[in-house]
Amino acid sequence: MSFKRLTILLSYSVFIIYSGLILSLFYFYNGRLFLDVLVSERTLFSIRLSLFAATVATLMSVCIAIPSAYALSRFRFLGREFIDTILELPMIISPVALGAVLLIFFNTPLGTFIQERAVQFVFTVCGIFLAQFITTLGIAIRLIKAAMDEIPYRYEEAAKTLGASPLKAFFTVTLPLSKNGIVAASILTWAKALGEFGATITVAGSMAMKTETIPVAIFMRLANADIEGTVVLVLILISIGFGILYGVRLLTKKSTIFTG
Repeated sequence: MSFKRLTILLSYSVFIIYSGLILSLFYFYNGRLFLDVLVSERTLFSIRLSLFAATVATLMSVCIAIPSAYALSRFRFLGREFIDTILELPMIISPVALGAVLLIFFNTPLGTFIQERAVQFVFTVCGIFLAQFITTLGIAIRLIKAAMDEIPYRYEEAAKTLGASPLKAFFTVTLPLSKNGIVAASILTWAKALGEFGATITVAGSMAMKTETIPVAIFMRLANADIEGTVVLVLILISIGFGILYGVRLLTKKSTIFTG
């Protein structure tokens, strides 16, 4: 077997594995139950909360990730390597452990002060925002930095020699050239936030109609041995995630055609 055929075969095997897992859900699929669960007040609340929380967390992450990624990509400063390394924290430790770290922080004097005098995070919707933000920020910075690393610095230098300030060079050169990378990073960050479970349930809990996102609702159904209900919620989560990703890809493709 040639190397080309081997690589293609492995690509197909990956598709078969994930497709097989998705198709296995339909063994327990119940059409009538699907509609009942989908239109239930509790499920609709979980969907709205998940979409809203993922969007808020993504906006927070990307707003911080863009300037942070630019600094790590373009400048050399004290502690840069340490900062670049600690971005891997959400990938090194599990989301549950990251949520536990947040809970421990809120039991320190500073965390208690924040909870009592500023914002209540534990067992609240704000806790969902925080948990998803913490788990996605490092990933967003890493992805956007990779996009900015591909842009030669000489383009900014050329803009500066023509009279552009560093800030103007950033907005007129670097940002437009890294637009596709930022969009891709935002999409992946949003998808990661939408499916986030471990840190969310650890910090915000699993209170129905209050802090129950779709992944948390899936866990609660499964914990109660409700396999058919779990399948419904998993299919809803998959449909939302794939639907958004496919829609954005279509829009990005059309935009590329029009500008190209």
